[in-house]
Amino acid sequence: MTKIAVRLLGFAIAFFISSSVYSSGHSLKIGVLATLEGTYTVLGEDGVRGLKTALAQANSMAGGRQIELVIGPTDASPESAIRAARKIVEQDKVDIVIGPLSGSEGIAMRDYSKTQPQVTFINGISGAQETTYVTPSENFFRFNMDGAQWSAGLGDYIYNEKGYKTLATIGEDYSFVYTQVFGLVLEYCQAGGEITERLWVPLGTKDFGSIIAALPDDVDAIYLGLGGGDAVNFLNQYQQAGGDANLVGGTIMVDGTVLSSKGSAKEALIGVPSSGPQADTWDDAKWQAFVKAYQDTFPPDQRFPSPSLLATGYYNATSAMLQCVDQVGGDLSDGQAAFRSCLTNLELDAPNGKIKLDGNRQAVGTNFVSEVVELEDGNLATQLVTIKENVNQTLGIDPEAFAKIGLPGREVPECKSSYNWSGQMLENEQSSSAVLSARWLSAVRQPSSKCIIYLCKRTLDCRGCFAMQMQQTGS
Repeated sequence: MTKIAVRLLGFAIAFFISSSVYSSGHSLKIGVLATLEGTYTVLGEDGVRGLKTALAQANSMAGGRQIELVIGPTDASPESAIRAARKIVEQDKVDIVIGPLSGSEGIAMRDYSKTQPQVTFINGISGAQETTYVTPSENFFRFNMDGAQWSAGLGDYIYNEKGYKTLATIGEDYSFVYTQVFGLVLEYCQAGGEITERLWVPLGTKDFGSIIAALPDDVDAIYLGLGGGDAVNFLNQYQQAGGDANLVGGTIMVDGTVLSSKGSAKEALIGVPSSGPQADTWDDAKWQAFVKAYQDTFPPDQRFPSPSLLATGYYNATSAMLQCVDQVGGDLSDGQAAFRSCLTNLELDAPNGKIKLDGNRQAVGTNFVSEVVELEDGNLATQLVTIKENVNQTLGIDPEAFAKIGLPGREVPECKSSYNWSGQMLENEQSSSAVLSARWLSAVRQPSSKCIIYLCKRTLDCRGCFAMQMQQTGS
């Protein structure tokens, strides 16, 4: 063998050894964005507990590499999320980011992730619709449903089962609560309900006196889209003002971070219906195993009685990361291509149901309608009423019709009895026959009859729809 060949062989061996040592021996740097400051501090703390529960189960190892955490505290504002992300990504050189927690932070991280293609971002639990629905980022993955998906089942339940025909809403004035109310309004108004008023307060409001005085007294119930310190402050002041209206809770209004708060004001939430990605007392074996793992990871005085949805969200995000780093053997080379492919195609068998990602890397999952109950030990928790499976980001509405509704905002969506295009045409009696004929002719050109069945399910007059099919086919 020539000296040159020996040298080349030596270089190859050295490269192979160094690559193996790097992938299996060097630590894996994980950056974590969580609201550890401001009104959502308790939410961020439990989010981190959820992440650490997942790491404890894996002995802080993935793909043969020791995991090193770098925490970036935020305060729920987009600006704080960007500052924290720049620090952990550009200075600390993390490989993967898990987070953020709050809605507008998520939109900011979507945009920032596009400037850092070498890093993979896995959402913590932020739930604004726009984060993945509008100009999604190829290296941003969200294993939790958005706020509108978390409303699935609630509008139908409060209208048809609770008998609430009119509703006023109060919510924090930012993207996540816009998204929550968006989902509620779509379902509630299609069921026949009426939204009479929508009130908004700044995130971090201390004095709710003027808002409480402005709440209408001629509605069947009031929806509360508040969380963290805002939720607790509102409940205390509402109780002091003698408020006694029927209440409906937004997802984070009845989360463990509020139900475990000090004082008696939270008792006003007993019996309050809500919906979200979990029900605390669900008897599913996988859920109960997760609850126990969370409880065993932290002393009782350093956690809630049961994991909040923030803990569950960060746990799921971390679990997805761990599974895919294991699958690629800790190798994040080639722009993390294999790792991202794993995330894209992963069906996560999560404690709160199976989760898969759509084409925008957005979760499709299970939603839980629940009511707040008092347990035998005096703690408050959410108790399962019903489950909605396979909830996608367009909430079962035709994607084209969904896009026409507009993005969540203070007055979007309008309260309407139908949001499906063909259904609206029938309802408004505007060229319904011509419209359906066009849709039918388009449908029959498709390779499957499923689209025909779907079309007729979406109309207000199923018998008329099928009759038209018969006419079009000459049957």
